Amino acid sequence: MYRIVTMTTWLPDISKGSGPLYVRLADRIEDAIVDGTLPPGTKLPPQRNLAFDIGVTIGTIGRAYSLIHERGLVSGEVGRGTYVLEQAEAGEEIQQATPPAMTMQGTRPDVAPSGALRFDTTAAPDSGQAATIGRLTGEIINEHPAEIASYTRTFPRHWFEAGAQWLTRGAFVPEAENVVPTLGAHAAIMAVLTVATSPGDKIVFEHLTYSQIARSANLIGRRTVLANIDEHGMIPEDFESVCAQQHPKIAFLMPAAHNPTAVVMPVERRRQIAEIARKYNVWLIEDDLYGSLCRDETPRLVEFAPERTFLIGGLSKSVAAGVRGGWVACPPHYAHRVRIAHKMITGGMPFLFAELCARLVLSGEAADLKATSIAKIMDRQKLLETHFPDFDYAALPGLPFFWLKLPEPWLSGTFKNAVFNEGILVDDEDEFKPGRSDRVWHRIRVGFSSVKDDAEVERGFKLLRQILENGTSSYDSYS
Repeated sequence: MYRIVTMTTWLPDISKGSGPLYVRLADRIEDAIVDGTLPPGTKLPPQRNLAFDIGVTIGTIGRAYSLIHERGLVSGEVGRGTYVLEQAEAGEEIQQATPPAMTMQGTRPDVAPSGALRFDTTAAPDSGQAATIGRLTGEIINEHPAEIASYTRTFPRHWFEAGAQWLTRGAFVPEAENVVPTLGAHAAIMAVLTVATSPGDKIVFEHLTYSQIARSANLIGRRTVLANIDEHGMIPEDFESVCAQQHPKIAFLMPAAHNPTAVVMPVERRRQIAEIARKYNVWLIEDDLYGSLCRDETPRLVEFAPERTFLIGGLSKSVAAGVRGGWVACPPHYAHRVRIAHKMITGGMPFLFAELCARLVLSGEAADLKATSIAKIMDRQKLLETHFPDFDYAALPGLPFFWLKLPEPWLSGTFKNAVFNEGILVDDEDEFKPGRSDRVWHRIRVGFSSVKDDAEVERGFKLLRQILENGTSSYDSYS
């Protein structure tokens, strides 16, 4: 423990040095911490005060504070202040407590127990794709031995054409030159965030969403702000309030088939979101992974704001998660930047994977596999209707999960632990919270696409229903 010291007279000199002002400021603070000018426990001044004192914008201060937090020099949160942490003594080996795995990856176990029913994943079902992928992979290796042996130096045009074809739906047909092939949708989103934002910038997420993106963004120094949702998705009025007060750079949305709520955002609300983003100069990321499965024909966000929307798609939910196939359709003149950012954060696009994904799409085999996946999911949805007819849940045709309302007195986390004891993995609502939220839904997400076969799905559904009906009296949380 150490005493709290309020910083009073020290002011950093950022007039010298190179690089952005926020980096210079972060470096000056780090120097002062290292030489003892700012001892452990010192409370740094409020961002607004320091901005006034040294003559910079509050955004510069925010980025600098975010950067020194990322370097492990300070701690703190909104409303409490920012404090200098205890540093290791000179020559002393730095000993840091290993954070729980949950901090980085969410609420899922790092390694799933052997034999557990995986209702916590929504990867494409096994539809015989291994044979197709094996055949195409063999052809690629035989035809391109030099490219397999080396790094990817060239990007054939058909890689981009495949992405444009896969992302086409309704009236929106992306130009091939605006498409970037990526190592999956997650890598595509992170490349976009790297291009469109800087450390300290804010990203808008819904109160429930694919929170792995928020966690990844936090690791690279971006900050999360939340917008409220209702039965139709992100509330435009709240989004506008966040834009006006928080000044975010970008927003992440899933309008076509929201994960985990299974909401389809109405067309008028999509139009409003696009108009607000344009008004406040906010970029948009439209994640369309599940929209492709559900065949949502509502005009997408990108059709209302093509100049500021990055459309994301991939093969993980509909064809095969293991091939890491993804694409992003960028606003004009941004594809090259996203492509470079993707290379910097992933190490580069492997020739084998990029060529395989392109062949899957251009041959029509990806579309066939997607159709087979949808048919399998629809068959399993019939089991859902059979075993949960009197329960409150949200689902969509072709969507590989359902969003189940827990009856009294179940809590989301308690139910997750109860079914875990029975060998079933599900996702509680905390898995989908990108930041602190006082909202409670008392729901779980149950994914059923990756389970081995229909018989196992039915066995799992029966177990879930049995536990739901027995109530918490059958669950001993102390065992």
